[in-house]
Amino acid sequence: MDKRIALVTGAGRGIGRAIALELAKDGCAVAVNYSRSEGPANEVAAEIRAMGGEAVAVKANVSDAAEVKEMFKLVAEQLGAVNILVCNAGITKDNLLMRMKESEWDDVIDTDLNSLFYCAKEAVRPMLKGRWGRIIAITSVNALRGGAGQCNYAAAKAGMIGFIKSLAREVAAKGITANAIAPGFIETDMTAVLSDELKGKFVESIPAGRAGTPRDVAGAAVFLASENASYIQGQVIAVDGGITM
Repeated sequence: MDKRIALVTGAGRGIGRAIALELAKDGCAVAVNYSRSEGPANEVAAEIRAMGGEAVAVKANVSDAAEVKEMFKLVAEQLGAVNILVCNAGITKDNLLMRMKESEWDDVIDTDLNSLFYCAKEAVRPMLKGRWGRIIAITSVNALRGGAGQCNYAAAKAGMIGFIKSLAREVAAKGITANAIAPGFIETDMTAVLSDELKGKFVESIPAGRAGTPRDVAGAAVFLASENASYIQGQVIAVDGGITM
């Protein structure tokens, strides 16, 4: 491995942005993926270049296999073959089962779960060739409504974790690791829409006594992408202040 080249999906805002910046500080060239947030993604790439790093912003709908394939081709041409993949793109569309539309189910499964399959499939081949790679899945932050109306989110999260564990068994002997990070209540645009009352009640239940920040998740991602994590396989790292204890 001559160069660490990271692709972070959904990297224009929130957790993805923090991960892209921290990987760049750690010496990685970074491809900043976005679907709609072109301005923020370009700002992240510009910030990385301003600190002396190498970065490009690349547009792709990661729920579309053809666009994912083209994205990896463009990144390889501009930076080199991806050997660190962080699948961060995700959405939530809460609704009770009886009211949930098929499109709401499909959108979450496509964006949160299918995108991991599409991206990992493209990333694994060059990683196998280079005998080194890191695949990290970031499960979506809960919408924090007591679990009601989140069957699509729960299915996607379970699928992501199962996929990562299965993939880890497949590639572990080839110098590639596959792990997941499960964030708890993180201060992002997704949680900003919640009422102060609801956020306050949730924070009260967190042993750490505070909400998490995108950098908290980014720190875990940078570690999993490092040589120090070479013997960690198929694990789910909860970055949640202890809420799952």
